[in-house]
Amino acid sequence: MTDDKKSLNIGPDPSLLLVDDDEMFVTRLARAMEKRGFAPQTALSVRDAKSMIQKFAPAYAVIDLRLEDGNGLDVVEMLRDTRGDARIIVLTGYGAIATAVAAVKMGATDYLAKPADANDVTSALLATGEILPSPPENPMSADRVRWEHIQRVYEQCDRNVSETARRLHMHRRTLQRILAKRGPK
Repeated sequence: MTDDKKSLNIGPDPSLLLVDDDEMFVTRLARAMEKRGFAPQTALSVRDAKSMIQKFAPAYAVIDLRLEDGNGLDVVEMLRDTRGDARIIVLTGYGAIATAVAAVKMGATDYLAKPADANDVTSALLATGEILPSPPENPMSADRVRWEHIQRVYEQCDRNVSETARRLHMHRRTLQRILAKRGPK
């Protein structure tokens, strides 16, 4: 494992906190990250994550944005206050890219859209920022980019449908139908 840590440039503190309410996903990710040289601990809720951070502040964290008992941004904020040098990755789904950008502004190092695999997570955690990441294998479709843009404006308008429709120059009912559907692939 020490050779893996050196080759991955994890550093002297391999502690990693994984926070996600999908128990199967977080368990699988923990095993994969352990094989890469990290020392993962998992939490399934905001409450559990905050409790763990009070006991130990990890050098790395991967935090789901939406958890059953609250918002992952609360965990990001607490970890950033507790350990300023922690590398924090926010996982997001449901078209919440705008909120993920807000997480980066709050102190997260980066964000990844779900589903993300262990290679994506490792790359994001260890990225130095000096080089551009390689282009994605499966970039978002034009429909997905449009949907993400609508979601971003919707979040910026504090989820006010009428205001979002006005700013996007579209009919309010059309926007409501778009918001009611799942995002395209």
